[in-house]
Amino acid sequence: MSSIFSLFNTLLVNPIINVLVIIYQALNFLRIPYSLGFSIILLTIVVRLILYPFTNSQLKASKKMQDLAPHLSNLKNKHKGDAKMLQQETMRLYKEHGVNPAAGCLPVLIQLPIIWALYSVLQKVVGNNVHQVVSDVNNIIYFNAFKLTKPWDQMFFGIPLGQNPSQLIGKVGFIILLVPLITGLLQFIQSKMMFTSQPKPQNNQNNKEDFSSAFQKQSLFIFPIMIGFFSYTFPIGLSLYWNTFTIFGILQQYKLQGLGGLNEWIKKR
Repeated sequence: MSSIFSLFNTLLVNPIINVLVIIYQALNFLRIPYSLGFSIILLTIVVRLILYPFTNSQLKASKKMQDLAPHLSNLKNKHKGDAKMLQQETMRLYKEHGVNPAAGCLPVLIQLPIIWALYSVLQKVVGNNVHQVVSDVNNIIYFNAFKLTKPWDQMFFGIPLGQNPSQLIGKVGFIILLVPLITGLLQFIQSKMMFTSQPKPQNNQNNKEDFSSAFQKQSLFIFPIMIGFFSYTFPIGLSLYWNTFTIFGILQQYKLQGLGGLNEWIKKR
């Protein structure tokens, strides 16, 4: 396992830290305030741009599968008890609509290591022991010209990036709870945009939801709540990264598919 982690750091974590430090040094040279916070935002955008084509492919594959969901439900009802015929008709349906069920898996597998690496990077750079952070970061930097000469300022508009809302609530007040609330809300918006309600399948006498529909409805609320809770206990710097990542995802989702599932709520109003 140690060799795997070492390879992971060498191939992904260390290069990303170098990019972050280069961005930071550039912003610092331009005397832009809160350089570390803005460096995290810019680094997240750079990573998102690199992942853009893979995310696009994943979103398109997901949209095709959602569009086929009612047809698949009808097939399940029509061929209930005949697994072989159901499999044949399902594959025929995929072929007719040019859908590959595995098409969305490869982009996800490509993205996950990069996202984990970015998360690992931010854990390293927003540590509470700023002097140790400098030492650790400088040991990773490829070029001496970009090495840190002093601890970077971890404040971002008056909020320390290395501390979490649970630590800050006594100092800042309940307003710091806006961080996990906004984080959860943004995640909910993105999730709602991705999933649209499907029409009820035909010939469904007992009107029961299949597992995927039930899971979709539950995850729409459970996942944002989990992310909001995590952001309450994780350093603010990680929430800054996650919110930037999510906002970029919302914009990409809107460009590709519009408001998606949010249209249902907007129309009701």
